[in-house]
Amino acid sequence: MKLSIITINYNNAEGLRKTLASVDVQTYRDIEHIIIDAASSDGSVDVIKGYADSSKHTVIWSSKKDNGIYDGMNSGIKKATGDYVWILNSGDCAAAPDVVERMMALLNDGKYDILIGNKVNVYDEAKKDEPKDILNSIPRAIETSMLTFYSGTVPQDAAFVRRELFEKYGYFDDKLKIVSDWKLYLNMIALGNVNPMYVNIDVVLFDMTGISNTNMECRNAEKRAYLEEVLPASILKDYDAYAFPIHQYLRLKKHHLWGLVFFLERVLFKLEKWHILR
Repeated sequence: MKLSIITINYNNAEGLRKTLASVDVQTYRDIEHIIIDAASSDGSVDVIKGYADSSKHTVIWSSKKDNGIYDGMNSGIKKATGDYVWILNSGDCAAAPDVVERMMALLNDGKYDILIGNKVNVYDEAKKDEPKDILNSIPRAIETSMLTFYSGTVPQDAAFVRRELFEKYGYFDDKLKIVSDWKLYLNMIALGNVNPMYVNIDVVLFDMTGISNTNMECRNAEKRAYLEEVLPASILKDYDAYAFPIHQYLRLKKHHLWGLVFFLERVLFKLEKWHILR
C-alpha cells in the first residue's frame, strides 16, 4: 500500500530541512512525498531540490503562490495517488524512522479509514530531551464524538487518512485561517459515519510555535462560528453547560473514582427524598 505524505512550506527552510530528513530515513518504501511550497524566498526551494535529487522515495513538488495553508494542503491532496494520506507540515517531524512502517502495517488490510497515533508536542528545540506532552497516548476511539470537537479535535498531524475520504467529504475550507482541519474532521467523524482508530504509537513531533497555537482568539472564533452553524441552539446550549462536567466525569471514571461520586449522589438523593435537604 502506498502512503502519500504531504508537506506544505513557506519561508521555513530550516524547519523544512528537519521534516524532509525525518521522512528520508523512513524504513517503509512505498512513500510518495508531495511538497507544496508557497513561493518561498529563503532558500527553501534549494532544500527541496536537493532532497528530491537524493531521496529514495518518490518526490513531487511545486513552488508557487497560493491562498494559504489550507489551499496548499488541498493542492497536495489532489496530487496524491496513495491509499492513505499523512499531512506532515514543515517544521514537524516523524517521531522515529519506523513510524510509517508501523502505521501502514496496521492499515494493510484496509480495515481502518483513519488511524491516529500520538502527537508529541515540542515547545522548544533546545529542550528536546525533556519529557513532552503527548496527546492521545491511550486508545479511546469510543470517546470520539461531538463532544471531542466541541472541546478540541483529533490530532491531524498524527492521522493517516484514507484518501477517498477527501473525495467524499470534501477538502479543507481555505476561507478559514486556522481550524479548517477541525471542521473537516468534525464533518467526517462527528457528523459523518467515519470511525477513527487510535493506537499508542508516537507518530509526530509537533512544533508548538505554529499559527494554530499562537492565535487562540482567531481559532476559538472560527470554531464557535461553525458550531453555531451546524448545531441547533438548544443543543449547543447543552454543550456549553455540560461539556466540562462530562469531562470531569470521564476523568473520575478513568481513575476509578466514579463509584465514590455515585455513592455521594445517591446519599443526596435520599436526603432530598426524605426532605432532610431541600
